[in-house]
Amino acid sequence: MTDTPDKPISYREAGVDIDEGARAVEGIREAVRSTYRPEVIGDIGGFGGMFSAVAFKEMDEPVMVSGTDGVGTKLKLAALLGKHDTVGIDLVAMCVNDILVTGAEPLFFLDYIAVGKLDGTLTASIVSGIAEGCRQAGCSLVGGEMAEHPGVMDADDYDLSGFCVGVVDRPKAIDGSTIVPGDVVLGLGSSGAHSNGFSLIRRVLVDGHEGEITLPRIDLGGRTLGEALLEPTRIYVKAILELLRSGVKVKGMAHITGGGITENLNRALPKTCDARLVRGSWKVPAVFDLIQAAAALPDDEMLRTFNMGVGFALILDPSEAPRAAAALIAAGETVSEIGEIVAGNGEVIYG
Repeated sequence: MTDTPDKPISYREAGVDIDEGARAVEGIREAVRSTYRPEVIGDIGGFGGMFSAVAFKEMDEPVMVSGTDGVGTKLKLAALLGKHDTVGIDLVAMCVNDILVTGAEPLFFLDYIAVGKLDGTLTASIVSGIAEGCRQAGCSLVGGEMAEHPGVMDADDYDLSGFCVGVVDRPKAIDGSTIVPGDVVLGLGSSGAHSNGFSLIRRVLVDGHEGEITLPRIDLGGRTLGEALLEPTRIYVKAILELLRSGVKVKGMAHITGGGITENLNRALPKTCDARLVRGSWKVPAVFDLIQAAAALPDDEMLRTFNMGVGFALILDPSEAPRAAAALIAAGETVSEIGEIVAGNGEVIYG
């Protein structure tokens, strides 16, 4: 039988501060509103986000495309450095870049923020990054959840996950089915490690070296290691959608995330083709040299763990590649021709 307390025990005394939750919502209101597209119905604070589908009437067969992901242990580095306003960009990027490979336009995004103890200032900083990611991707932040977990998480700990929904007209969807030997592979430059491999990165470069990660480094062009590692994931949405709308026929695309180039580009290939990539045909950011040296990893293992400087890849007919490259460069992307499609078994090989 449970003992009756001498006085009432409030939710706050149990570890959950409803008033701080209300202040946190108020603190993110303008950031959230800054992401709204015209299709958004209602405002922050509702039980469900509403988004008009009237524009879909122009499509022959609108197909909804969804994706969900998190930031992973990169959050530990953000906490160590006390910088929380960019990991939200990573969160959005991991989701929108994934659904982009089908040719889908991201429409709206929802986040889930789990914290040990709610801090409105911290939450506002995190959501400012999520809102910035949504603006970069052209999608609306229509809802989310801030969950306080006393007794489950440490007071200063937090985790992020997100969910994105987009749409593509089925006749225009990209599925890799038309890829044939002779096609060209273009790689778009990454901004660094993006949001993958940080359990390894922290072990070999951060743990035991905490005092060094804020020092400028010559081998990083004067940046600190912390700055290089926290660089947010590049969002490719606007450049790719503009390319597709221009009429360039893209046969396949891949978002290079966990598993590196080797375990992601193969997902875009039919089982009758390999992608043969030419080592040295794209620029590898210096941070990967540091990781490789510290972890003593061979090249093949690096290529199946990290993006190695290629954050997104496209497969096109060789006649389309020059126009695509020119358009993407004009949109601000770094573009390299990194290989070709050959007969094979759906694998990525290196030459």
